Amino acid sequence: MKSGLIQCWRDRLPVTASTPIITLGEGNTPLVQADRVAKAAGLPPGSVFLKVEGANPTGSFKDRGMTLAISKALESGATGVLCASTGNTSASAAAYAARAGLRCVVFLPKGKVAAGKLAQAVMHGAEIVEVAGNFDQALVMANEAAKSKGFALVNSSNPFRIEGQKTAAFEILAQLGRAPDNHFIPVGNAGNITAYWRGYRQAGATPRMFGWQAAGAAPLVSGKPVASPATLATAIRIGRPVSWAGAIAARDESGGMIGKVSDAEILAAYALLARTEGVFCEPSSAASVAGLLKLARLGKAPAGTTVCVLTGNGLKDPGIAARFKPKMRRMKAGGAIKL
Repeated sequence: MKSGLIQCWRDRLPVTASTPIITLGEGNTPLVQADRVAKAAGLPPGSVFLKVEGANPTGSFKDRGMTLAISKALESGATGVLCASTGNTSASAAAYAARAGLRCVVFLPKGKVAAGKLAQAVMHGAEIVEVAGNFDQALVMANEAAKSKGFALVNSSNPFRIEGQKTAAFEILAQLGRAPDNHFIPVGNAGNITAYWRGYRQAGATPRMFGWQAAGAAPLVSGKPVASPATLATAIRIGRPVSWAGAIAARDESGGMIGKVSDAEILAAYALLARTEGVFCEPSSAASVAGLLKLARLGKAPAGTTVCVLTGNGLKDPGIAARFKPKMRRMKAGGAIKL
């Protein structure tokens, strides 16, 4: 693969010969066969695959859209970028802005960003604005600041973000050698499900799209915004998705569904992935697998090939892993070893 997804898929992206390419080598993430997940869902071997987006440079799928958003911001003459974030967007924006030599300002809901993500934004030199509120309120402030300061807003409302993220669908088609029958994905701000569906459609593929929200932050399930979203899956703790219409279109046009899973179901899938498949993802990522397992318990797991997207690396949120007790023994140095 060429360096970075813009170079690889440039004939399908809104770039020209004069677009400066800001890349960290994102894209080309693994598609891992997950037979133990399939077994847990009562499905045959070879039917479930994991798209491991935590393998991107900053550890999440956000890099796919950010490489293009930052490249186009630089092309337009922007002197800075800003965003609101639950964590991953700020980490990615800060890294790519640093790469481009641009100023980066991030609006973060106070006390609601996982430690791993905050550390990334800090180390990449982002200017951090703590907002005493939730993500949706932070996004309103970011939008207002972008208009008044002339910075490029790089949240998923930025059309270049969606264009970059759609490339993951192209990769899945190439890796499988065909279209999957079903596509399971976590849903927060809903840009990613919108992007995947766009990519699939542009490639002539129509898998059923299954989006999964946390039960305490499921506006697309209830049909109305959630004023105070609550879930331990911080990346999808969003009550008013920007890409609401895109997510509903993906669901309806594909004949899929958007459902919700509890925090307990998310944690169970999170542990299953790490301990049986060797894939450590952040809790929000596990919502896709939690959704598959939930349908299986209801006797409704879809037939055919299923791809579950894991949006971010488990090291993003080390505090959740600390809830699980390790298998640990203590010994004196030089003592007899018994296994």
